[in-house]
Amino acid sequence: MDECCAPHPPDGFDREFNARFARRLAQRYRREGLTPSAQLILEFADSVGLEGASLLEIGGGIGDIQLEALKRGAAHTTNVELSSAYEPEAARLLDEAGLRARVTRTLGVDLAGAPEGVEPADIVVLHRVVCCYPDYERLLGAAAGRGRRAVVFSHPTHGLFARVAARTINAVYALTGNPYRAFAHPPDAMVDVLRRRGFEPRYRGRSGPWHVVGAVRT
Repeated sequence: MDECCAPHPPDGFDREFNARFARRLAQRYRREGLTPSAQLILEFADSVGLEGASLLEIGGGIGDIQLEALKRGAAHTTNVELSSAYEPEAARLLDEAGLRARVTRTLGVDLAGAPEGVEPADIVVLHRVVCCYPDYERLLGAAAGRGRRAVVFSHPTHGLFARVAARTINAVYALTGNPYRAFAHPPDAMVDVLRRRGFEPRYRGRSGPWHVVGAVRT
């Protein structure tokens, strides 16, 4: 398997995505709003209809995309997360926006391993997550199985430099005893997973190293 980001869950995620990392993300979001790549995901979701929709985000971290989706009219969002470090910051952001009642945050559920434990939603989002999982087919397949109307995900550039960088990072992690790993999955193969489950790509965008693919159910 080619190597972009998967640990031995959940310990690896808690170590890599810790409270300090979560605080930095929350501070940046308060100052600047969504990152450009997250904004592309939100715009695609809005294009397929956020008004009154439910949104499921896998590995949504502090929940910034969900907050913006709710502000654009989404009825409810669900976050499925493996790292507990995001929860305090996510709760503070929800309280600041007065939106806690419209969000469900689920901790410790591996969607790929137990998709039946997560309720379906109109739109499923995976931002900077597929590269954090060794089995992209199971993860994207499970996401497609939960999506009624659309699935949108991001992945890093898949060039030679990116693959070599991932292998180098993984070697350092192995030497330091860090269970976190990175994976550079082939983009066409990831899209094929969605196609086989009834979704057709309707949007492709890019911001820096991040590529965004939006697919709708056919």
